[in-house]
Amino acid sequence: MREEKMLTNGEPEEAEEEEEEEEDMVDPLVTIRSKCEQTEHCVHLREKLETCEARVNSRSNTAEDCTEELFDFLHARDHCVAHKIFNKIK
Repeated sequence: MREEKMLTNGEPEEAEEEEEEEEDMVDPLVTIRSKCEQTEHCVHLREKLETCEARVNSRSNTAEDCTEELFDFLHARDHCVAHKIFNKIK
């Protein structure tokens, strides 16, 4: 009987409402990152990264990787994000 009372006192419904509210929330970091990735500088660096990846993937035997290009892109994106993210923190 205790279990029935616990299920019918409304608590499970409230938990469902909280879950729905959490699903609607969007992480501001994700939003800002995608906006920063569209800046001219980041677009240029992403193109360099994609060119490198295409070159490396087209070869069957190569020691080359695209670490430098990846780090350059991530650094530029994170630099952009760093200037905008703290305005979103409450």
